[in-house]
Amino acid sequence: MRHVLFTFFFIIAVGCCYPQKFKPALNLVKGTTYYLTSDATSTINQTVSGQQNSVNLTFAFKMAFKVTGVTDTVYNMEVSYQSLNMKMDLAENAVDLDSKKNDPKDLPSVMLAAMMNKPFNLEMTKTGKIRSVTNVDKMIIGALQNVPGADSIKKAQFTAQFMQSFGPNAFKGSIEMGTAIFPNTFVAKGASWTVTNKLMSPAETTVSSTYQLADVVAGTYFIHGEGTLASDTSAKPVNINGLAVKYNLKGSMISDIRIDKTTGWITEAKLKQVMMGDMQFPDSPSLPGGMTVPISFNTDVATAGK
Repeated sequence: MRHVLFTFFFIIAVGCCYPQKFKPALNLVKGTTYYLTSDATSTINQTVSGQQNSVNLTFAFKMAFKVTGVTDTVYNMEVSYQSLNMKMDLAENAVDLDSKKNDPKDLPSVMLAAMMNKPFNLEMTKTGKIRSVTNVDKMIIGALQNVPGADSIKKAQFTAQFMQSFGPNAFKGSIEMGTAIFPNTFVAKGASWTVTNKLMSPAETTVSSTYQLADVVAGTYFIHGEGTLASDTSAKPVNINGLAVKYNLKGSMISDIRIDKTTGWITEAKLKQVMMGDMQFPDSPSLPGGMTVPISFNTDVATAGK
């Protein structure tokens, strides 16, 4: 009996020497709708022909993610915008687009409002990676084409701009910045892992982030992330307002995220991102000789979920 007790307590003692391990991951429930609310502020400084310009941007949205199916490690979701607001301050010019406005004369805001509560689909893994985004282009085109009071030229212009900002590639990259943060294996408190993501807007950019399970308190995982960003210099120029432009950018990112231990859904996240480099406009009939514009981005994002 004495030997049995000794062995029992020895096993307990040895077990206590090993750190407890956790598997932060999404554990969502079919039929449940989860929400994300995000507010981003960005200051863009650029130098054009020796003159420095500053642009202040704010972007806020609320989105609903309804889990419609679960297959192995993949969630099928029906996603919709609940509200969307964009503001831009440039010198003496200001633009304010808001889906909650009720002003028929503000055509861009009317078009934003037309996109609200229009579902599209995505597949997301338990580690927060988005495998596919479908029907978002149909949602945008369908919503904007039915807006009254806009001629076909304006609808085409707005549709192109909205597809660049909210299309499948842009949406995938922006959402994964907050969801694709989980490790592939069990980790102990203090352990780190690396996740690589792609951003497609405004330029194709690789984001490599090292996350750490900073703490586990009650029902919450505390995750700290530090990463680097670099645009793909081999990518083709993108079209912005009729001009081809190639980005050459590098930067860094710091994030602090609180995750619900049961569901894996974000409860609170703060992210700071800094990028700098230049935009290269190649020679063209509208811009003879081309132009290089030094530019920097300083962005802060606050996200909450439930």
